[in-house]
Amino acid sequence: MTDPRTELSEFLRSRRARLSPDDVGLPRYGRTRRVPGLRREELAQLAGVSVAYYTRLEQGNGRNVSDEVLDAISNALQLNDAERTHLRNLSSCPHDTRKKKVATTRLRPALTSLLDHVGVPAYIGGRRSDVLAWNPMAAALFGDWSKVPPRERNWARFIFLQPSYQQLFVNWESKAADVVGFLRMDAGCYPNDPELAALIGELSVKSDLFRQLWAKHDVKEKSFGTKVLRHPLVGEMTLSYETLRMPSEPDLFLTTYHADSKTPSGEALQLLANWGADATRSGTSVESQA
Repeated sequence: MTDPRTELSEFLRSRRARLSPDDVGLPRYGRTRRVPGLRREELAQLAGVSVAYYTRLEQGNGRNVSDEVLDAISNALQLNDAERTHLRNLSSCPHDTRKKKVATTRLRPALTSLLDHVGVPAYIGGRRSDVLAWNPMAAALFGDWSKVPPRERNWARFIFLQPSYQQLFVNWESKAADVVGFLRMDAGCYPNDPELAALIGELSVKSDLFRQLWAKHDVKEKSFGTKVLRHPLVGEMTLSYETLRMPSEPDLFLTTYHADSKTPSGEALQLLANWGADATRSGTSVESQA
């Protein structure tokens, strides 16, 4: 389990530590600072709250904090949109770390049918960056996830525990940081999720890089962008990705990868589509970690 009080405290400390007086237009007084970042009293001054009030918040007491105060602190800390959402989640979620049963995600048949009609690599993901369903082009691009036990169909396990994914993503460290940011967002929303806690614990034991990234408290929301992949059959491709959340099921999202058909990357994707099952069998290897 993740403790919301500890998460709130450590998140605020980490955001304060990355700012200097120069960043926020404050003068420097006194001797050289022994620790990086703004002092609590400086942050409180910028946010327009008392030092005692901000200190209580940074100690994890986020109950009954108004939206106005959270906005002021977010502005003072220069938080981005994802960080602002994360701060609200941490300050408003119930401070209850008792184990609670998390309902199993069930996909509507219409959603899985939709994947078959999407002409680009596409998959449906859920909480904890689980992979729940995908189309044949996604299997050709990322590997045959059907050979992996359902519990292990998870982007964090793929990225940190599968060496083949380090070869597939040209900027693998960037992808790794993204995945950790997604998990941090989930941890803020669902502090009582035992499966998420187990996943974080497993990755912390098995991956030095995961531990380092997790300690940074960086957060990221699934959105859009580009990734460069180096596929073993068709070589390097620059693909755009889009993430669409399901309005009625906010824990689910549809992610697609595509490229202009007239570009080398688009032609490579079409080649994978033409090869079909042969590309899946010969492409990225995905193995069970059991």
